Amino acid sequence: MTPNHRIVFTTHGGPEVLRLVSEELADPGPGEVMIKHEAIGVNFVETYFRSGLYNTPLPSGLGTEASGTIIKLGKNITGFQIGDRVAYAQGPLGSYSEIRNVAERYLVKIPENVSMEEAAGGLLKGLTVYYLFHETYPLQKGQTILFHAAAGGVGLIACQWARHLGVRLIGTVSTPEKATLAKKYGASEIINYSLENVSEEVLKLTSGKKVPVVYDGVGKSTWELSLDSLAPRGLLVSFGNASGPVTNVNLSTLSQKGSLYVTRPVLATYMDTPDKLKTGASELFNLISQKKIKVTIDKKFKLEEAAKAHEYVANRNSMGSTILVP
Repeated sequence: MTPNHRIVFTTHGGPEVLRLVSEELADPGPGEVMIKHEAIGVNFVETYFRSGLYNTPLPSGLGTEASGTIIKLGKNITGFQIGDRVAYAQGPLGSYSEIRNVAERYLVKIPENVSMEEAAGGLLKGLTVYYLFHETYPLQKGQTILFHAAAGGVGLIACQWARHLGVRLIGTVSTPEKATLAKKYGASEIINYSLENVSEEVLKLTSGKKVPVVYDGVGKSTWELSLDSLAPRGLLVSFGNASGPVTNVNLSTLSQKGSLYVTRPVLATYMDTPDKLKTGASELFNLISQKKIKVTIDKKFKLEEAAKAHEYVANRNSMGSTILVP
């Protein structure tokens, strides 16, 4: 048994339901390793589990992303050893902890020229951009796309990845400061949705053609704007609910607006084998190593400040990645 501290919640609600507890962690089981965390990713999706929007049995831990060093091995481990620097972005909730047992199938090795903070702050977001751009709708050089929340953690990686692919990314933001940041990171054009009509601006920026694909992690407040920005037979990729879930979808609207398509992808479906995970992570880490993608750590909180971290991301203040440091 190993002493440990972790964040748990026993009821759904606001950030105040999160609390730090002490425990004794058992040794890793077969196919598992024990990791001493050095950085823990905080992602908007975790507010859904905490609030109850995404149901999970209680009591529960929280978080799916972290980086650290392997300190113990369970039986039947073939690809890792004690001392390896590793990261993960999937699996059962519980990464908000000092140490943790994680199944080998969720792990990737961190190259020496990628920091622990970059791995924890960028793996989940980077893998998301990887599958969005390479698999959900494979982008081609010269295309124009619309990406909502371009100055957030996922958005900043998307801006850089689009630039790398030679894709013209039109990004939406809520403030002039976020507009400046998204442009710095590779957005070709910016629409401030607090001041401008998104679909009208997209029409102007594309000379009336609109875009073949919209990547929308915002949800409820941007749903109609996203549909109105799509060219006929375009695809709306709804991959998040930052403003609330999309409800009461009327399929006839898709036909009326040009035989549109809609998909609601999740990372687990695209990274459902160790080989797929390794491929996506290798592509991401290579781009980070080559300085083509910079993972911006916007804010750091101590593990015991998880509630403050949730308040921060829920207010959509973040301009980059938020992490916890044990």
